[in-house]
Amino acid sequence: MLYFEHMKRILVTGATGQIGSELVPALRNKYGNENVVATIHTRKLDSQTFASGPCVELDVVDAELFESYVQEYQIDTIFHLAALLSSAAEENPQDAWSVNMDGLLSALEAARKNSCAVFFPSSIGAFGPVTPRENTPQDTIQRPNTIYGVTKVSGELLCDYYFTRFGVDTRGVRFPGIISYETAPVGGTTDYAVDIFYEAIRRNRYTSFLNENTRLDMMFMPDAIRAVMELMEADLSHLKHRNAFNITAFNVTPKELAAAIQKFRPEFSIEYKVDPVRQAIADSWPESMNDVAAREEWGWSPQYNLETMAEIMLEKLAEKISGNSSGEVARD
Repeated sequence: MLYFEHMKRILVTGATGQIGSELVPALRNKYGNENVVATIHTRKLDSQTFASGPCVELDVVDAELFESYVQEYQIDTIFHLAALLSSAAEENPQDAWSVNMDGLLSALEAARKNSCAVFFPSSIGAFGPVTPRENTPQDTIQRPNTIYGVTKVSGELLCDYYFTRFGVDTRGVRFPGIISYETAPVGGTTDYAVDIFYEAIRRNRYTSFLNENTRLDMMFMPDAIRAVMELMEADLSHLKHRNAFNITAFNVTPKELAAAIQKFRPEFSIEYKVDPVRQAIADSWPESMNDVAAREEWGWSPQYNLETMAEIMLEKLAEKISGNSSGEVARD
């Protein structure tokens, strides 16, 4: 039996974030607008999210309020996306621990008490400088040296614990960098791979904060959204790892990404002004991940490569920017 046959009432935290802003519409399209409840922080209101279905304000560290929404809307599946990302987390490590860990605990406790499933996104940030950097295995030493990475490893383990100890159906993936034309960069080290397209359209040039040969795994957002939904819809009996599946689509350096853009915009140029903090973070992450477990256990396979992603990004952002009277892209 497929799990999604029981996935009728869904709650999404971090609904206006990088992934949430595109996952919520996808879930509402499949399961019905009224069956997907979006939670947002009061500082990040979003009219489209409000208009298309139920939306509530929630600070995810407020466990009591979190559970009250789960009960009020009779939620059976929680997509817990609220988090501070890598660069932003390094600037505020105490806040990062509170949001990333206490928020996850709120979700898991609400799930335990109300028989919900939970999706928790981990990241390449969960690895560290002693992790094998090439073809990084599904199961390997991690030992991250950033607060973001520490919270992701802790989250992976906590989700495993809630499954083995309490039987909570927890599932998750380790995302690579995600590239999207819908949402602006939100504080991640891999955000250069999004910002470079904005700057290519607006200025035909980009200054990279990573050096030209920094190789990292990436994924186009449509693949990321599909991965989340396919994992939560997967047959329970086929899942051995359950949490923290490595998934990837392609790996690329800033130099190679610039070259992909130049195929469509030959006048585009790139220069480099390395940010030591973000460079150190990137250097602690894998250059490429092995995602065989995801492919074998629930049929993961990306649909977009570097070239197809680049063409779509340039086309969509050109449309987006030309439709903005100021000539600039609105950002959070």
